[in-house]
Amino acid sequence: QVQLVESGGGLVQAGGSLTLSCAASGSTASRVFMGWFRQVPHLEREFVAAISWSGTTINEKDSVKGRFTISRDNAKNKMYLHMNSLKPVEPAAYYCAAGGPFSSSNWAPSLPTEYAYWGQGTQVTVSS
Repeated sequence: QVQLVESGGGLVQAGGSLTLSCAASGSTASRVFMGWFRQVPHLEREFVAAISWSGTTINEKDSVKGRFTISRDNAKNKMYLHMNSLKPVEPAAYYCAAGGPFSSSNWAPSLPTEYAYWGQGTQVTVSS
């Protein structure tokens, strides 16, 4: 089992920056691939970025490439999402997810169904 807790959400102006954190706990927390998803009411959960357990593979949604950076610190069992140049269309609940303890070191999937563990979400609001 892996438990996930997000933090860092809040209100930011369009064009601004925000960093989300996800703290993982559990015996296999450092050996899971991890990802960020976002969701607005009445729409499906959307993939944002993922990182393999080794940190060597990163997978990003095209629209965030060059603006968002996903990273992880396995010594601290934490994952981060640094978001720059936020757009007014990007407010949402952002969720941390993890899956596949002991999967391939370069596996960083984008499908929500690949992830077995989810945090409660942290809200990001972008003002125009």
